[in-house]
Amino acid sequence: MAARVITIAQQKGGAGKTTLVVNLALTAHEFGRRVALVDIDPQGSLTRWFATRRASLDGLAGIEVSTVTGWRAANEIQRLARDYDLVFVDSPPHAQTDAKVVIRAAHLVVAPVQPSPLDIWATKPTIDLAEAEGKHPVLVLNRVPSRNPIGGAMDAAVAELGARLAQAKLGNRSSFAAAMATGQSVREAAPGTIGAREAAKLTREILALAGG
Repeated sequence: MAARVITIAQQKGGAGKTTLVVNLALTAHEFGRRVALVDIDPQGSLTRWFATRRASLDGLAGIEVSTVTGWRAANEIQRLARDYDLVFVDSPPHAQTDAKVVIRAAHLVVAPVQPSPLDIWATKPTIDLAEAEGKHPVLVLNRVPSRNPIGGAMDAAVAELGARLAQAKLGNRSSFAAAMATGQSVREAAPGTIGAREAAKLTREILALAGG
């Protein structure tokens, strides 16, 4: 099967894109997929995380991360797709031109969003950007509190945008941040926890949607 490209896109900052990329990618790797990541976000959070991972594992990171500028991303994705099963792309916020390049190359666009109607409404530019490229993004609720009394309001906000919402979600758990700080996924750093189970459930759903 040809490689599947999954672009994580969100024009609104602070939605947790890099945490989502890392946990999807490493969980997919755990499931037996050959995985590469592309970082085109000028903030470079994914690249810094990967440097921490390589240092802690003596260079045996298990995955590849390529850092490129937006205009070079399409060629880099094509290169990686020849050798890997999955290519995950961490795209930049507030940069429509660069985001368009990696959205166009994607088989699936995933938009993380925090669980409030305001955050969901703020995702509309990302949805519009993806749909202009013929993609229908799936929204993933991130940093969901254990008690979330506004579920109905969020469902209404998603429906208003005409968007898809993943059934699985990631909770607002310190284990995700702790894992990132050590160059790991939550399933590596905190196996058996609720966060680890959430990451597995979400990864299975995203891979099924991407056909990978």
